[in-house]
Amino acid sequence: MIVLPKPPNPEDQPSGDQQPPSTSGIFFPNADLDEVARHFIGNNFGFRENIIIPKMYGVVQIKTNEEKLVEAAFESCAFKSLMSCVMGYGLGAAIGLFSSSVNPNIADPLAAEKQQTAREIFREMRAATHSYGKNFAVIGAVFAAVECVIESKRGVSDWRNGTYAGAVTGGLIGLRAGVKAGIVGAAGFAAFSTVIDYYMRHR
Repeated sequence: MIVLPKPPNPEDQPSGDQQPPSTSGIFFPNADLDEVARHFIGNNFGFRENIIIPKMYGVVQIKTNEEKLVEAAFESCAFKSLMSCVMGYGLGAAIGLFSSSVNPNIADPLAAEKQQTAREIFREMRAATHSYGKNFAVIGAVFAAVECVIESKRGVSDWRNGTYAGAVTGGLIGLRAGVKAGIVGAAGFAAFSTVIDYYMRHR
């Protein structure tokens, strides 16, 4: 049996200076019904400390403002460009060191020309290492900066960001040798970036 409050009767409405009887209930005048309603419905005053966060793996913790600032700094375009520049220089330096170590002028002891001294060899290796490292650092910094800007503007993280960034980077590098070289560089770098990004996402 469902007990509901009776609808108000127009004849019972107060007139003139008469005031309606005060009720202490929030949902129903009946105290028992009001207590049941408050039990199931609850109140409209929630506490922020009672936020429920679904747990996937491990303990979930709410990040502080300092942690959010550090995370935002690490995810900024400037930091990504700087890290790509440093890593690109390291990779280029390794490639330059390897290429200079297999140089025929250094590795062939039976060459007719004058043999290089150890100081000249180390000087040439240092120059080659620095040259490769500088080129790779510029490529890495430009690519990371362009990709980060494109991803921020598009608001989507997919393979197209790398393709567009590769086209812009290859075009800028190739333009130093002319418009045709810029177009070829943009197409080649875009294709290379697409293949690498596809492999990294689907491996």
